[in-house]
Amino acid sequence: GPSAYIAFTKGAVDGLLDIAAGVWDDKRIMPLDDEYRRRILEANARLAQNGLRVLGVGFRLLDEVPTAVQQGNLDALEQDLILVGMVGMMDPARPEVRDAVQTCKDAGIHVKMITGDHPATAAAIARELGITGQGDGDERAVTGQELDRMSDEDLARALETTAVFARVAPEHKLRIVKLLQQDGEIVAMTGDGVNDAPALKQAEIGVAMGITGTDVSKEAADMVLLDDNFATIVAAVREGRVVYANIRKFIRYLLTGNIGEIIAMLVSPFLGMPLALLPLQILWINLLTDGLPALALGVEPAESDVMRQPPRSPSESILGRGMGWQIGFSGALLGLLSLGVGYWEWRAGNPHWQTMVFTTLTFGQMAAVLSLRSESESFLRLGIRRNPSLLGAVALTVVLQLAVTYVPFLQKLFETRPLTLGELLLCVGVGIIMLVGVEVEKLLFRRHEAPAQPVPA
Repeated sequence: GPSAYIAFTKGAVDGLLDIAAGVWDDKRIMPLDDEYRRRILEANARLAQNGLRVLGVGFRLLDEVPTAVQQGNLDALEQDLILVGMVGMMDPARPEVRDAVQTCKDAGIHVKMITGDHPATAAAIARELGITGQGDGDERAVTGQELDRMSDEDLARALETTAVFARVAPEHKLRIVKLLQQDGEIVAMTGDGVNDAPALKQAEIGVAMGITGTDVSKEAADMVLLDDNFATIVAAVREGRVVYANIRKFIRYLLTGNIGEIIAMLVSPFLGMPLALLPLQILWINLLTDGLPALALGVEPAESDVMRQPPRSPSESILGRGMGWQIGFSGALLGLLSLGVGYWEWRAGNPHWQTMVFTTLTFGQMAAVLSLRSESESFLRLGIRRNPSLLGAVALTVVLQLAVTYVPFLQKLFETRPLTLGELLLCVGVGIIMLVGVEVEKLLFRRHEAPAQPVPA
């Protein structure tokens, strides 16, 4: 007669086969022999190789609820199942993910897929997203069972070429993170489950899912991804690189101007000249000429190659990659050009020489800041309109500098003298020389700089 109870089970096909005793075939229950097992596994593999996530479905008829189940042991139900069939589900990745993966590769970031899916499914999805399949490593998925058999040395070697890990347990994730870190890598790990918390905590950057993530994973993570989108992580990396690059530009501009002022002030007495700048003029340069353009550099848009540069070592100095030499060169050029103008005019007996040093320093810094917006691209390629804030800061600084030079009450305050058109054009011309000098320096330094060693993240 009909059974009183029926229990349904779903899960990985290979897992259900281990606890199944029969197969539902043509409205009959048939014994699960080797032939049925082979056919089921082949069908499972075909679906998985097409990138489908496959679930097996089984049931068990019961006349009564087993005593073990009544005592809370639900595993007692999942025995002697009848396998009904399997379901292949398409779970397509978001269209922007493939581009995000390629961006990571261009940026020197190694993307590894660690999943609980079937190895064939994981390998197919990895090929679809461009994680594998471009001749850059082993396309095969390493399973959790294989990981258990590997020593740390073997796994460390496998991590160098393998990008896909399937049927893994949470402890495997933690082990992978630790081995990558031992190899000097900077690791970002994503996760959403309770069991992902140890790996999220261990990674330098643990990223929890904001929509599907558990509270435990969010607490363990360093950041929470509100839209659960891998492309958002890549966008965050890009933004971080832009911020870091702009901090370097800010520092380089300020130090270039300061070195220029110091050279002009220190060298002028050795040439028999009075001080090249007066205290209030120095204060003006430090507050206005340095301040406004430097702040505008902080909102400079990303350079075109920002995501084609390899990651930098966390131990690298902010003045690394030759920036210290660049600052010294640019600052010395600015100081010597300004001092050269002042010395020439002072020797000629021109009473305007100090104002010309003051104005040349300002115009030289304005010219330099237009070039310092990039460490590699030329001023001509950058153009002048992509950062309106900087353009406005430069224009305002020039106008205020002209006001200090030509407005009578400001002349008295800053002890400046009105320059003739020829003298003003000379200051502008020296500023252009400064721009050309910085451009030449960029070209030379880019040509001779050793490529940075990537530190994959």
